[in-house]
Amino acid sequence: MSAKSVRQILGGAAARLDGLRTGRRDAELLLLRAVKRDKAWLLTHADEELTTEQIAQFERWVERRARNEPVQYILGEAEFYGLTLRVTPDVLIPRPETEHVVETVLSKAGRGAPVRICDVGTGSGAIAVALAHELPRAEVTAVDISPTALEIARENAERHRVAGRVRFLESDLLSALRKERFDVVVSNPPYVREDEVLEAQVRENEPRLALYAGATGLEVVRRLIPEAWEALAPGGWLVMEIGQGQREEAGELLAGWNEVNFKDDLQGIARVAIAQRGA
Repeated sequence: MSAKSVRQILGGAAARLDGLRTGRRDAELLLLRAVKRDKAWLLTHADEELTTEQIAQFERWVERRARNEPVQYILGEAEFYGLTLRVTPDVLIPRPETEHVVETVLSKAGRGAPVRICDVGTGSGAIAVALAHELPRAEVTAVDISPTALEIARENAERHRVAGRVRFLESDLLSALRKERFDVVVSNPPYVREDEVLEAQVRENEPRLALYAGATGLEVVRRLIPEAWEALAPGGWLVMEIGQGQREEAGELLAGWNEVNFKDDLQGIARVAIAQRGA
């Protein structure tokens, strides 16, 4: 395998991934990891030749990406709320939209106050770890039905030095926490309808259990809302992510709660449902 310049190999990879919406950007991310450099280096070293080993690694990754495998699974990492998290096909890839969930909890919790938080369906631990990182006096319980996901979440807590304040429990929603009370219950639950067609890279790679929630997409939410009421202390907050078009139905399911509100994402879609438990 002859040496090639950054410009040559990146151009070839971008052409190989041309059918993907983020093909060029993905090629750049994979190349930067292969050469262990940052974006600034890429802009100033277009004519630098890569080694045979770098090219071979990069081309293996490009081939995987061409088969619709997400970049985050290829590299084993995803960025969320300024943190680098380990991800595998056993957990959902954290989305930028979910950062609105974290921001909402921060606005309700108060950064300097002690607060008890339960993250339901923690997956990679993205929400739990981000909140523990931002709230130095928070005690976080992170639950998931998947023991494999919990291991990944625990690793992410250790990576960001918050493992001492995050407890991990295997649980179907809040079933393992019947006698405990929290100030905040937060969740990014499954909310995709069974008949909804997702893009191929999501449908073919991410865990179905973390995506789909029955015929309406609200089956998990219907169970979560009453369980959250029981788990919250009076005046506590439920903060959960919802899917596009679910605002009205989520509002109906939250009838009887106080301060029911919704927060839009950057596309103007109601993305976060917020409600306060009464006395």
